[in-house]
Amino acid sequence: MRVPRSLLFVPGARPDMVAKVPRWAPDAVAVDLEDAVAAGDKESARDATVRAVAELPRDGGTLVLIRVNGPTTPWYADDVAAVAESAADGVVLPKLESPEQLEDLRSRLGDRPVIGGLESARGVARCRELMTGLLAAYFGAEDYIASVGGRRTPGGQEVLFARSEVVLAAAVAGVGLLDQAVVAAHDAEAFRADAAVGRDLGYDGKICIHPSQVALAHETFTPTDEEIAHARLVIEAGSSGVGVVDGEMVDAVHLTMARAVLSRAGVEA
Repeated sequence: MRVPRSLLFVPGARPDMVAKVPRWAPDAVAVDLEDAVAAGDKESARDATVRAVAELPRDGGTLVLIRVNGPTTPWYADDVAAVAESAADGVVLPKLESPEQLEDLRSRLGDRPVIGGLESARGVARCRELMTGLLAAYFGAEDYIASVGGRRTPGGQEVLFARSEVVLAAAVAGVGLLDQAVVAAHDAEAFRADAAVGRDLGYDGKICIHPSQVALAHETFTPTDEEIAHARLVIEAGSSGVGVVDGEMVDAVHLTMARAVLSRAGVEA
């Protein structure tokens, strides 16, 4: 199962928005029972989500997930039970902070795909323990910086260490990784700039909080024709040892990077 380039969050209390997911064509959608739903609406949103997910057409290639409330909340058990009985492909588990929470989820849900949220000081501190068995993880910058008592800034230096630490943990575990949200929902250039930084750090895709961000995420995390052509040249040049492409030496590490480009593009060398 490929790691999504886009994970679009849609409020679970808005079945009308869930019904529109096919037109936006994200790689994955998370119908959200957590942050997008007020405490008093949790039960009604859960029921609405299960019905809306059941009615979604499944021929568009979108991975359909439900984001449950966190493991320490009073809604968690009922949310997971609803996911287990639903037509959802899998679950998004927010505020992941311990291996025991993953084990508990597995005991309730079986082997459906799980995307785990690393979005607190505890979660980031233990991120290397928390990757086992995940389809992917995501880094939640807003919740993380609140948990450490910091402040968000346009430059993002305050989350760079955590953002990078999660990349390292995912790379060691061989788990896909989704980058932080851009809360300026209608600022395309801000999204492009932040997504480019995430791609350079090693992220595979990005959280999307507005449908307009889906195409931007795909734009950033899909190799261009030029990148694909260059990767093929690198592989050809390095197939017999050390070669040269565009005046630069090609060796084993460049072959690895070139193969990763082709893998992300879904094409063969």
